[in-house]
Amino acid sequence: MAQKKELSQARSYIKSGNYDGADQLMMNLLKDTANRANEKVYLTLYDAVRGKYNQGNEKFYLKQSLDTAAFFGNVNRMFTVLETLDSIDARPDKKGRVAPSYRKRHASQMDAQRSNLFNGGVFHVRKGNWKDAYKFFQTYIDCRKQPLFTGYDYNTRDKRMPEAAYWATFSAYKQHDPELTLRYQNTALLDSSRAAFTLQYVAEAYLWQNDRDLYLTTLQEGFRRFPQFAYFFPRLIDEYTRLGQHEKALAAADSAIAVNDSSQLFLFAKSSALLRLERNEACIEVCQRLIQLNDSLSEVYFNAGTAHMNIAMMASEDNDKKTASQHYQSARTYMETYRKMCPDEKSKWAPALYRIYLNLNMGRQFDEIDELLKK
Repeated sequence: MAQKKELSQARSYIKSGNYDGADQLMMNLLKDTANRANEKVYLTLYDAVRGKYNQGNEKFYLKQSLDTAAFFGNVNRMFTVLETLDSIDARPDKKGRVAPSYRKRHASQMDAQRSNLFNGGVFHVRKGNWKDAYKFFQTYIDCRKQPLFTGYDYNTRDKRMPEAAYWATFSAYKQHDPELTLRYQNTALLDSSRAAFTLQYVAEAYLWQNDRDLYLTTLQEGFRRFPQFAYFFPRLIDEYTRLGQHEKALAAADSAIAVNDSSQLFLFAKSSALLRLERNEACIEVCQRLIQLNDSLSEVYFNAGTAHMNIAMMASEDNDKKTASQHYQSARTYMETYRKMCPDEKSKWAPALYRIYLNLNMGRQFDEIDELLKK
């Protein structure tokens, strides 16, 4: 009896334009689990929310003050209410037959409003309301699997689905939520204009989950598809280096240089990979080319100096004093330049200069470095 009374009161509220009152009455009824299978409650709630939406629409067209967030919120709620109602309406009868009474009408009504879910998501993205933005795009995307919209085939017919999936992925990424970031990645990647960013967010999500294998796989895909996109290449090189896969790092650098042979980033990565592979002569050649392009890259001097020092040490082992001396002299030039450029990197240049000065019999310079290292 109380339920009938509240439903009657809600309908009276709706007729008089008191949609908030009707909304509150129905939401109170739904707090009781016994009412959550009552179709009349959802139908009345839908009428109340739709009434509020229509009021907002009227204010919009009359250019009156409008709570935009609440306006879009009512759109989202209409979908939620009718999708829930449809799940109740579509339950099989005693003979197992399924014949929803409201689906066709409600699906048509909501299909006409679906673009406002997208618009609501964009509104919240612009406001930086990532959680709310995600909810709108989630509702928009998930229409494709809702029984309410059977036959609408949004996956095929809706050309904005990839863009909606991208914004959902972006909104989840901004919340630092890896699970939600990964949820719509396949659809988001169909948005070719934003696919590089999607792969970046996906890679970060795998890193948050400490899934280094999928992180690496995503970096590889991103680099393959977008070799000059700033995110992928340096992280791919870092990952190969972390794994000790220096040949793969070198191959990636060569692939990148094939795309842009004057990129200082690509060339430096190649010099570092060559140095780690102890291909010192090749490393020096790349470093010299880099210095011609830009003589202010400090780490290039360190790589070149280290490569020369490696050659000198190997020559010393072969008792080739002349070659050793020549390369120690070259190493000295590069390493002293590096010291001037990066005086705070003592842990890198001091041990190197110690060995260089020792082998070149430079007593005064050796003593200075010796004192530095003792301190």
